[in-house]
Amino acid sequence: MQATAYTYDAESRTGQVLLDDGTPVPFDAPAFDAGGLRLLRPGQRVRIEMEGEGEARRITLVTLHTF
Repeated sequence: MQATAYTYDAESRTGQVLLDDGTPVPFDAPAFDAGGLRLLRPGQRVRIEMEGEGEARRITLVTLHTF
């Protein structure tokens, strides 16, 4: 799934992405680390993987989207 980086805190390696419908979804450090990134800037297109449903839905991977 694709999204847009919305916020990112380099110290904690956490942040939020915006889904294409505008829904913000937070990600934690393990999801960021799984993608092998060192930095993320707001506005960058990213590829995410998610698991769970409803309130239990969480991002498990954040990486750059490449064309």
